[in-house]
Amino acid sequence: MLLLPITWYVIFQYGPMYGIQIAFKDFHPAYGFAGSEWVGFENFERFFSSYYLGRLLWNTFSISMLSLLIAFPIPILLALLISEIQNKRLKKLVQNVTYVPHFISLVVIVGMLSLFLNANGGFVNVVLNTFGIESIPFMAKAEWFKTIFIGSNIWQNMGWQSIIYIAALSGIDPELYEAAKMDGASRFQRVLHVSLPGIFPVIIILLILDIGQFMNVGFEKILLMQNNLNLASSEVIQTFVYKNGILNGDFSYSTAIGLFNSLINFTLLIIINQYAKKKAETSLW
Repeated sequence: MLLLPITWYVIFQYGPMYGIQIAFKDFHPAYGFAGSEWVGFENFERFFSSYYLGRLLWNTFSISMLSLLIAFPIPILLALLISEIQNKRLKKLVQNVTYVPHFISLVVIVGMLSLFLNANGGFVNVVLNTFGIESIPFMAKAEWFKTIFIGSNIWQNMGWQSIIYIAALSGIDPELYEAAKMDGASRFQRVLHVSLPGIFPVIIILLILDIGQFMNVGFEKILLMQNNLNLASSEVIQTFVYKNGILNGDFSYSTAIGLFNSLINFTLLIIINQYAKKKAETSLW
């Protein structure tokens, strides 16, 4: 059973690491890995001295931080809400309504955003117009990009991400709730003092995993939502790597940037794992 996943990881995850060496070379496909000229840290120096470094780092960092602060707690709250619903039909309805968006294609999601937020006849602007507010070209405004991106991510993923918390809540001993109820604890107090502590280790593990992917902000969706008018807020490290590496063929430079991005993720993962191990006694290793 382990053979297939191990093979997949070796071929598609560890095998490509051999190509990281081109970050330190002036790579030409005709010369191959071994024949390309070694240039050391020249590609990194080029990136660190570029005028767009600050914008790329800020956009990547701000989107990731806002997602962590706003989007991470919502599946937890949703799971707590669902677990407290007594009516089984209502509980299933809430679960289905929140799960379904996860299975919608990103292309369809971005298409829906474009239709709903269109300045000419989009649903949102029609509502705004009824209140006397002028139409806003949301998808063409850089200042609206992060709000739309994070908000649509929450809508699409909160139900799916809540599944693991619901599973963790179902594993809490019912006697703990009964004891808290006999002690006079209200429903909110039972959630606060029984439910949350019961799923706290799961929250910490998922938080560590999220921080380990801190600089990976959802390349595909950002690329689909991106246009020349919102580029000031939507250009992140991953889209920049794609444009320079795939579209422009600057493989060494884009590999150097991608390696820098991965090193930040790796460093954050080590730091947060050690901190969680020390403070919360919960960690990945």
